[in-house]
Amino acid sequence: IDFDLVLENVKDLNALAGEGLSEIEHTPRGARLRQPESLPLTLYQDGMIMGNGPFRPYEEPSTQQYLQDIMDGYFPSELQPRYPNGI
Repeated sequence: IDFDLVLENVKDLNALAGEGLSEIEHTPRGARLRQPESLPLTLYQDGMIMGNGPFRPYEEPSTQQYLQDIMDGYFPSELQPRYPNGI
C-alpha cells in the first residue's frame, strides 16, 4: 500500500467533495450554514478504521478494494450508494 499516494488522493478527494465549504440548510424559520458530513479514516500499519466502524485488516478483500479505489483517484465504491456526491 502506497500510504503517501492514499493520503495525497484523500486530500484531493476531500477538496472535490467540498471540504471546508458550508452548505445552506433550509429550516422552518429561515436557513443556516451547515458543514458537510465527514467520515474519518484512520490508517494503521496493519489495517484501517473508517468512521466508528470496526478495524479492517489490509488483508481483507473489501479493505483492499477500498484503498485501491482511493489510490486510483476515486471515491471508494462501497461509499457511493450512501454518499453519491462524495464524502
